Amino acid sequence: MRKPIIVGNWKMNKTIAEAVDFIKAVDPVCHDGATYGVGTSFLALQDSVKHAKNLIIAAENCHFADSGAFTGEVSVPMLEEIGVKYCIIGHSERRQMFGDTDESVNKKAKRLIDADITPIVCIGETEAQYDAGETETVIRSQLSGSLADLCPDCVKGIVVAYEPIWAIGTGKSATKEDAQKCCHIVRDQIEKMYGKEAADAVRIQYGGSVKPENIVEYMACPDIDGALIGGASLKADSFTEIINKTK
Repeated sequence: MRKPIIVGNWKMNKTIAEAVDFIKAVDPVCHDGATYGVGTSFLALQDSVKHAKNLIIAAENCHFADSGAFTGEVSVPMLEEIGVKYCIIGHSERRQMFGDTDESVNKKAKRLIDADITPIVCIGETEAQYDAGETETVIRSQLSGSLADLCPDCVKGIVVAYEPIWAIGTGKSATKEDAQKCCHIVRDQIEKMYGKEAADAVRIQYGGSVKPENIVEYMACPDIDGALIGGASLKADSFTEIINKTK
């Protein structure tokens, strides 16, 4: 049975002190019904790891090279040193604003797996692609590139976050039927690439305007194993409500 995983993606929000205050408030309410965590800024990672006993702490990105002339980047060994165990890669904002591609996401996934850090691999279509009926093509293409040439046993341990770009931070959200359909496509594509055992084991999140009011209906879907949450993860009370609703 797949254990649900619910992770807040804070993006470029919260100072170090604000991150620690959040963790102190939310960490005690976590339970064994799911894996809960937050993705913090690079600056807040070390202090967040120190204060989190139950929450997992995720980086929001990494570079695939261990070192070099990559000004402003953070390497996987740097994340290893401070005890980070999860890393979000391929988020649509990284793809759209900072040049991430399926190829670079694939390189990051491989380096993270080598370091025993779980990649949370993000995929999703734009509104134009959705309107054109290209959602399934985009999902399969992004997965084919982002998860290329991995070992099936490695794939079992990763997390895939399906986030329709038109639903991120817009207040719009996919219906539970559409979210389930797309997450099933994710699982089917992974089965085509790596077999049924890997597909049955991989955890798939839905992301896109997930909040306390709709988390339960998404989590009831058979192929949705959790959520990657934006705005609703920034306030301790709303994230606590999500935790309590997913017991």
